[in-house]
Amino acid sequence: MIHAPAALILVLSIAVIALVIKRMTLTPAYNTRVGQCMTIGDREVQEDDYGVLANQTGTLLVLADGMGRKYGGKIAGRVAVETFVDLFKEYKAFEKPQYYFRKAFHAANRAILNKVEDGRGSASVAAALIADHTLYYALVGNIKIAVYHGGDLVPVSEGHTISVLAQQKYLQGRLAKKSAIELLDRHRLYNFVGQDGFKDIEFFSQPLPLRAGDAVVLISDGIYETLLWREIEHELAQGRDAQQQALRIIERVNRSKLPNKDNASIVIYRC
Repeated sequence: MIHAPAALILVLSIAVIALVIKRMTLTPAYNTRVGQCMTIGDREVQEDDYGVLANQTGTLLVLADGMGRKYGGKIAGRVAVETFVDLFKEYKAFEKPQYYFRKAFHAANRAILNKVEDGRGSASVAAALIADHTLYYALVGNIKIAVYHGGDLVPVSEGHTISVLAQQKYLQGRLAKKSAIELLDRHRLYNFVGQDGFKDIEFFSQPLPLRAGDAVVLISDGIYETLLWREIEHELAQGRDAQQQALRIIERVNRSKLPNKDNASIVIYRC
């Protein structure tokens, strides 16, 4: 027969062991392979948000660029990231990546609509799953997902801006060339999370193989509309410390003389 104090000690010991195991199997991926950094730019509110989480199978990267009024964008960005992270903890995301992405995007959309009233907040969101040197990704909005390989930073996503939509419709023969050209400079979003009727998600067409030395990069428009692509490539070529690379890229944004700079954020994962 176990006495009450002994039983209490046993229960507490089991709880502590379970907590330790949980922390061992699901921990933030903070090391030289992962870099995260952001700047508020010339805005009054930081509406970008990001998250990186690893388990025994692989790593989740998620970046959100919020938009809205009266802190609605800030809330939307935070809610989106929290939703992706929470579902990553609950589901075996690497068994069915598309299922995880679809569930996370729709859950984030519902959560934002419930949290932010009257459509005051929405967000572009990009997410990547990396396991066994393989990349799975999905996005909504205008965040770019790119792979750095052999000195070149190659975009793997298209995004959901009016200009991209115009290009797609022109190639499909559904838009006249003149009309398509007129729309090419329009960067306004036509798709994002935090709207009724949300449904369009850009998925990976097939898993992308990664090699040692490659890097997966998620960047908000505050970076790629401020810096030249070759400036980002230059910093990614300097060493292997992803956090230092992220810091230097954001420093370049801060030093830029361009007026009215947007929030800018980057997440880097080095293989």
